[in-house]
Amino acid sequence: MAVVASAPGKVLMTGGYLILERPNAGIVLSTNARFYAIVKPIHEDLKPDSWAWAWTDVKLTSPQLSRETVYKMSLKNTTLQCISSRDLANPFVEQAVQYSVAAAHAILVDSGKKDALCKLLLQGLDITILGSNDFYSYRNQIEARGLPLTPEALASLPAFSSITFNSEVPNGGNCKPEVAKTGLGSSAAMTTAVVAALLHYLGVVHLPLSSNTSLQVESEDLDLVHIVAQSAHCIAQGKVGSGFDVSSAVYGSQRYVRFSPGVLSSAQVAANGQSFQEVITDVLKGKWDHEKTKFSLPPLMTLLLGEPGTGGSSTPSMVGSVKKWQVSEPQKSRETWRSLGEANSTLETQLNVLSKLAEEQWETYKSVVSSCSGLKSEKWMEQASDPHKEAVVKALLGVRDTIVKIRFHMRKMGEEAGVPIEPESQTQLLDATMNMEGVLLAGVPGAGGFDAIFAVTLGDSTSNVTNMWGSRGVMSLLVREDPRGVSLESEDPRAKAISSAISSVHIE
Repeated sequence: MAVVASAPGKVLMTGGYLILERPNAGIVLSTNARFYAIVKPIHEDLKPDSWAWAWTDVKLTSPQLSRETVYKMSLKNTTLQCISSRDLANPFVEQAVQYSVAAAHAILVDSGKKDALCKLLLQGLDITILGSNDFYSYRNQIEARGLPLTPEALASLPAFSSITFNSEVPNGGNCKPEVAKTGLGSSAAMTTAVVAALLHYLGVVHLPLSSNTSLQVESEDLDLVHIVAQSAHCIAQGKVGSGFDVSSAVYGSQRYVRFSPGVLSSAQVAANGQSFQEVITDVLKGKWDHEKTKFSLPPLMTLLLGEPGTGGSSTPSMVGSVKKWQVSEPQKSRETWRSLGEANSTLETQLNVLSKLAEEQWETYKSVVSSCSGLKSEKWMEQASDPHKEAVVKALLGVRDTIVKIRFHMRKMGEEAGVPIEPESQTQLLDATMNMEGVLLAGVPGAGGFDAIFAVTLGDSTSNVTNMWGSRGVMSLLVREDPRGVSLESEDPRAKAISSAISSVHIE
């Protein structure tokens, strides 16, 4: 029986750079772009002598990259050995498999389920990974087809389209990643989906069903997925990052404060011969002190993401430059960080105020948002015809003022550190976006750079923004906020994609 799990991509709206250090918080929105992992057995029947086997088979298929990688897994210490070309290996999936199976061993060893686990492993693990189109840039394919850079053109591509590789720059300097991405955190979503699917398949956790809107699930199960996915992701990356991308892939939209990096120190030194099971047992016992608080955009607001098509930025090197600047200019950098931290927390407060107003005075909130959606911000105050409406307008304008401050401090930090956090081309684009009717805010997500821009629009003002972006060569993605985290799917997403494509065919 196949298990299908999915995990969402993310947009870090506030907290870029600051989120690397406790106790700074960031607001991270999970999206409807999801990564899927499908796990099923390779062999339906076990041979009588299979109990004596020391190795089992693992097969990883990535249809979008037309890749299939075959491994042998040691049943004794859960290590994988690649028996096809190493060029095809995916370190994120490899670590996800090794850590998930090790966690299953560590947790189920005393529970009487050890035989069932052994049987499942001896049948082999057939793993398929699929990412929503929004994780990747399809600009080249759309331009090659002579189509306009519109969301409609993007929507016309088949689901889970083949991914193109960037060509290497001459003299070996491959400055862009090999696959053109849109910065939604594909590696974190992929790692989380694989870990979740495996832990569910092996009987260690029970995931919430995606069709269950209340999504009440044992938090211990999600916490286990989170710990295993963070461990695998950090080891595959070769460093302990802030972990916000994995946290949002597991739990959905949230306000996040990172865990203390020391909790993964045993995983980092695992190279000295400790087995995966010893490492994961240590990590599971560690003090995971991250903080996550439920958060999502207030009602009648839409998250938009645009891909400017100016080539990706390297987040690690930008982070490195900012850290160097912090060391060389401690006084100045502390001041900028303090101002940024304050502005980030003000933005969060204002958005929470709007959510509360929507809850308590829905009709008033709805009418203000609806009228402001057709107006530029300088006209919004004219809609405040009574104190209740005024409260909504003031909160909306408060959000706008705060994002302007955040952008100012992010630009200043970039100038000081000598990295393009909000490059001039992005500044012009974001200013033009903020100047449109019904736009609440606009900015560069995460570490900034040339990868993407985001906007939050009110009511029905979305298409004006996507049209303006298109006229400036910016590809509007189909991404929207979806506050759900990791979940169990009822079927292979390709089957769903085919049936929805058939239902959209119009027969005269």
